[in-house]
Amino acid sequence: MRPLSKISPDWWDYTTLDRQILDDAARLSADDLLGLSRPGFTVRCYDTLEEFYLAEALEYITAWRQATPDRPAGICGPIGPTEQLPLVARLVNELEIDLRHAHFWGMDEWVIDGREAPESFPLSFARADRELCFDRIRPELRMPEENLHFPKADTRPYTESFRQARCVVMQGGQGEVKHWAFNDPPKREGAYRDEPPSPAEYRRLATRIVDLHPMTIIQNARTSGGGVVTNVPTQAISVGPVETWQAERVSIWQAGCHDNPFGMRLTTLMISQRVADSAVPMSLLADHPRVQFNFLRSGIGTCQAEMH
Repeated sequence: MRPLSKISPDWWDYTTLDRQILDDAARLSADDLLGLSRPGFTVRCYDTLEEFYLAEALEYITAWRQATPDRPAGICGPIGPTEQLPLVARLVNELEIDLRHAHFWGMDEWVIDGREAPESFPLSFARADRELCFDRIRPELRMPEENLHFPKADTRPYTESFRQARCVVMQGGQGEVKHWAFNDPPKREGAYRDEPPSPAEYRRLATRIVDLHPMTIIQNARTSGGGVVTNVPTQAISVGPVETWQAERVSIWQAGCHDNPFGMRLTTLMISQRVADSAVPMSLLADHPRVQFNFLRSGIGTCQAEMH
């Protein structure tokens, strides 16, 4: 029987893995991490914050420039990180890129009382996308409103939108619970009391309302809400693996702000070695044909004990 979580015994998470892979991950140096690329999985590193976020912003430009009347195209993007978003708007304006055939998918949104959070909600992801990026693009260059796809409690239009245009790349960050979007590990209950869902079963999940792991709630309070945990919803709508596997490429950006040195090492190792376990949702990307991890070198850190 697998061990109980050290974080929340009612949930699955990475602390329920075999101790050997956890120890192997913790021993990896930064150079070891960068040597874990394999066919289908690329590990890249950037030396400065400026280079890191510019490269992330350029993925938007590269995707949108592929959009044509006959073959619209776009990118699915996160609100963690957000530093790339103003750069995207500036690049579109300076390069005068016409976005009329381009698309954008927001990865996720909070759920409050069974409905998607309104854009008036201070933590709204759609609001952040608009304020940090789309409202800053010159009106004559903006994509049509119908090409902006934000997930809602009725997930059908959002899921269908992935058939309307190519998703050239799905960007993301990595949360402390090792999710992309809000693909959190499941609760340890019912059929999943003794074992988490198989990777194949988890991959059948499409965009849906999810219950958030306690670690995710605490992380979002820390990164976006000044630590006020009571202001963070306990549910969200998340793009699913089904839509993720429709993306031609998955690109994960890790500056060391959202996950810690150990977590970044663990998922890199698991994907490199094709170890997929739904207690570590990010590891399921081991089976995606094109995945890229992008690191800020100074954010990789160390797993050595340091007292502060």
